[in-house]
Amino acid sequence: MNYNWDWGVFFKSTGIGDEIYLDWFVTGLGWTIAVSLAAWIVALALGSLLGVMRTVPNRWVSGFATAYVELFRNVPLLVQLFLWYFLVPDLLPEPLEMWFKQDLSPATSAYLSVIVCLGLFTAARVCEQVRTGIQALPKGQAAAAYALGFRLPQIYGNVLLPQAYRIIIPPLTSEFLNVFKNSSVASLIGLMELLAQTKQTAEFTANLFEAFTLATLIYFTLNMTLMLIMRAIEKKVRVPGMISLGGK
Repeated sequence: MNYNWDWGVFFKSTGIGDEIYLDWFVTGLGWTIAVSLAAWIVALALGSLLGVMRTVPNRWVSGFATAYVELFRNVPLLVQLFLWYFLVPDLLPEPLEMWFKQDLSPATSAYLSVIVCLGLFTAARVCEQVRTGIQALPKGQAAAAYALGFRLPQIYGNVLLPQAYRIIIPPLTSEFLNVFKNSSVASLIGLMELLAQTKQTAEFTANLFEAFTLATLIYFTLNMTLMLIMRAIEKKVRVPGMISLGGK
């Protein structure tokens, strides 16, 4: 391929103040991390609650959690994002609708929509991981806890969940990485995260290959770093003789 690579383009001025094109990538990376971490907190908290609900001995509670999982897991993420950003605000009470549409900046309203959408979507997947981890534990543990006089919240909080989380760290790692990758959909509603900044740089400079190559390297480095961190956590909390260390 006869193409003249120009990596120096990232250090050229954008024509906006003192900014260079590399600054756009740094800003986009910041938005990507901010969206992903906030969405992951929502997903982990709600997904854990739903995972517990799916395993409690109450068919109404478990049925609600199952319905949630089936709904959010089987509707495409992009469709959910458009619903949260374009439709849901119109269904809010008028003061909240005006606050969302007029008082907030476009970037903030897009940011909140992506967090809610990505958090709820990923929560359905985290729920299944938590449910699997709980059901993988020996049945006798819950029975023994009942025999000791533990109430149901104490059984989950003190006996089942601490062990279940250790078992499901590898699949949770995959979901954590998916949050960062799925955050790229935010560009479709105007949030200038990494992908949006990449496309903008490519359009302004006509250096398409350089822009997307740099974005690929950033995504790869970010996800590899997160994977190594999660692997270290897995090694730290594993139970010798019960939970083997993956990735040896």
